Parts: sequence; structure tokens; C-alpha cells
Amino acid sequence: MRADEVMTRNPTTIVPAASVAEAVRTMLDARVSGLPVVEASGRLVGVITEGDLLARAELGTEKKRAKWLEFLFGPGRSAEDFVQSHGRRVEEVMTRTPITATPTARLDEVVGLMIEKRVKRLPIVEGERLVGIVSRADVLRALSGAFAAEAVAGPVGDVDLAARVKAVLAGESWAPASSLDIRVVDGVVELWGSILDERQRDAIRVAVENVPGVTRIVDHLVWVEPFSGTIVGAPGDREG
Repeated sequence: MRADEVMTRNPTTIVPAASVAEAVRTMLDARVSGLPVVEASGRLVGVITEGDLLARAELGTEKKRAKWLEFLFGPGRSAEDFVQSHGRRVEEVMTRTPITATPTARLDEVVGLMIEKRVKRLPIVEGERLVGIVSRADVLRALSGAFAAEAVAGPVGDVDLAARVKAVLAGESWAPASSLDIRVVDGVVELWGSILDERQRDAIRVAVENVPGVTRIVDHLVWVEPFSGTIVGAPGDREG
């Protein structure tokens, strides 16, 4: 899946010369937490977000740096803070170097950037021109669509289903595939064997749940202490 398959096209934007008050009203009306800042040519020049507007003189929330810090680092940071908290135009308070992606970027790359840079939305650009935006809501919509598009599994024989489950677990580095015994009866998967870490139990169950055709899981896995070989967890015998 690519960015241009999930992005919001023609997102709500604002121009650099607009007032901060207008930006606030626009965000509230559009129910978004940030706006791309775009010139008349369509060129993206920045973004303005809730984070850019938290420290404001109107609210009494502007940053107050200690005098010794100003003496140590010079007046530049304090001057920058003053502009951020008192600026009246979008171009004065916006983030000027937004993190962006291209329309052909893979969705995992886009989400990776959002997580790494801790941003809620990523402008999508062709050259310098804004063509869309991917927000967390867009990612959730894509996820919802993926769930809805999942093919309804047809009848699967127990032998084939057991083979599928084993193949899935064999492909995961954390799964102790060699110590697991998978048995399937009428679509019900019974998990037998040992694990060395309780966290493997949940991961195994989740992996099996995602195999089409599985109707239920019965967990008989035993947790074995890895250094002494002592059984420190009785068989779960839990159903799911």
C-alpha cells in the first residue's frame, strides 16, 4: 500500500500571511490538529499545528527561560520563543521544515516517519507542491478497509489447516516451532508443547488467530524455566 492510496486529497490548508486566529478557527472548524501552509502556487512552505500554538502570551503559557540561560546561550533562543508566543501571522509561528513523503512512498515508510518524528500527519508532496496529507485517521481508515477486505475463509481441511499454522509459526523467529505440537480437529487448534517465555504464549495465539479457517484455540502450552528446565507454569488449558 502506498501513500497516495490512503492520503486525503485536497486537504484543508492555510496561507502564510493568514492570521494565527484564522488558523485556530480553521483547525477547530475542520476538526484537525494541524494545517499545511501553502503558497498560492501550491508550494508547501510549512505546517502549523496545535503544538506550535501551545505556548502563547494570550494564554499566559509562553516559555519563561531563566536569565542565566539567556546569558549562557545568548539572546537568540529567547527571541525565538518571543516570536513563537507573540507572532500574529502563520508564517511567524509555523514549523518551516515539515517532514514530508512522496505519493509513491510505502505506507510502512510513512507510518515509520510518523512514529519516529512523533507527528500526527505527514504532508505528501510532488516536488514542492502539496498533493495530499496522511494523518493518523487516514491510517486507521486504511486499517478498517483492510479488515473489511479480508476474504471470508472457505472450508479448510484439518490437515491443511495444521500445515498452515505450522508454516506461519515456522516463519517467526520468536516462535519455538520445534517444540510445538499443533493438532487440529474441526477447525479447533490445540497448542501443545513448551515455551521459554510467557510472552511467547500470547504471540503464538495471535499468530494462530490470524490463520484463515481457525475457529477456536485451546492452549495447553507449558512454560519451562530456560536455565534449570523446571516447569514453572502449568499447562494453560485455556480456550480462545
